[in-house]
Amino acid sequence: MAQLSNQLNSPDVWEDPKRTVVLQRELSISKSKVEAFSEVDHKCQELKELADFLQEEQDQALLDNLIADYYELSKRVDQLEFRRMFSQAFDAHNAFVEIQAGSGGTEAQDWAEMLYRMYVRWIESKGFKYELLDWSPGDVAGIKGATLRVVGEYVFGWLRTETGIHRLVRKSPFDSGNRRHTSFASIHVTPEIDDSVDVMISPTDLRIDTYRSSGAGGQHVNTTDSAVRITHMPTQIVVQCQSERSQHQNKARAMLQLRAKLYQYELQKRAEVAKANAAKKDDISWGNQIRSYVLDQSRVKDLRTGHESGNPQAVLDGGLDEFIELSLKKGVGSPAYRNTPGG
Repeated sequence: MAQLSNQLNSPDVWEDPKRTVVLQRELSISKSKVEAFSEVDHKCQELKELADFLQEEQDQALLDNLIADYYELSKRVDQLEFRRMFSQAFDAHNAFVEIQAGSGGTEAQDWAEMLYRMYVRWIESKGFKYELLDWSPGDVAGIKGATLRVVGEYVFGWLRTETGIHRLVRKSPFDSGNRRHTSFASIHVTPEIDDSVDVMISPTDLRIDTYRSSGAGGQHVNTTDSAVRITHMPTQIVVQCQSERSQHQNKARAMLQLRAKLYQYELQKRAEVAKANAAKKDDISWGNQIRSYVLDQSRVKDLRTGHESGNPQAVLDGGLDEFIELSLKKGVGSPAYRNTPGG
C-alpha cells in the first residue's frame, strides 16, 4: 500500500492516465485486503485476551459469548482464505454474462430465462449491481438470449467458472402429454477490460447497425430506435446493446463488450485454449454440459467437481455459492486468463 501510494504521489504518474487507473485499482484492492485482515487480527487478539481472563474467572455468559465469537471469527477467516483464490488476472474486474438458448425452441428459451433469473437472484444476494445490456425475447416464452453487465468486487473471479453449457431435465409445462424434456443453454462470462489494457480496434473493421429495441412487453428495455449492433468484420464477433434510450450510450456499452471479447479472442489464440474464435461457442447440446439440473429427481449436479444439491429450487433461486466455491477451490475454468497481466 505504501509503495502504491508513493507512486500515485509522484507527479509523473498522472501524465499516463492508463497507468494511474491501474495503480488506483491496485491500491483499492490492497486496502480492502489489509483492512479485512486487520479487522480479523484485532478480533483474534480480543478473543485471546478474553480466553486468558476466563481461565482465572469462571463466567458462563462470557464463555458462551467467546464460543459464539470464535465460530463467527472462524467463518471470517475462511472467507479470507477463499478470497486468496481470486489471484488470476482480471478476477477483480467487472464481468459480462451472456445467456444463450440452445436448439429446442420454446423449451430451451424458457430454460434460458430461468437461468437469467437464477443469476440475477445470485447477483442481488451478493450485493453486486447489474444492468441489462441486451434482451432477445423468445418466440412463445422465455428468451433467445440476454447479456448482463455485472459490477462489484471480484465479480469476474466469482463468475468465471460458470462459463459452459447448462442442461435442464424436467416434465415440460409446454407439453400437453407432460413428457420429460431435455433442454440446453450456454453461459459465457468475460471480464470487462478497461483502458489500462491495449486493445487495438480499427473503425474500418466495424460494421455498426441500429435497430428498434425489443423487450418482454417493455419490461426490460426501451422500445426506441436506439439499439446498436457492432460486428467486428475480421473475427465476425458480434455485440449488441439496447439498454439505454441514447444510441450513443448503447454504442459505448457495446464497445466495452467488444473490447472484452477481442481481448479474450487474442488470449485464446495465444494459449490455444479454443479455436481462436470467441464468436463460435461450444455446441449447446449433449457432451458439453458443465452442470445438470434434473428437476423431477430433485438433483443438481456439477459434472466437473461432482458436487450435488438435492434442492434444485434453492439453486434456481440463486443459491450458487456452494457450486462456485468448490469449482474455484478445484481450479476449474478460464485458463485463458490465468497467466496474463491484469492491466
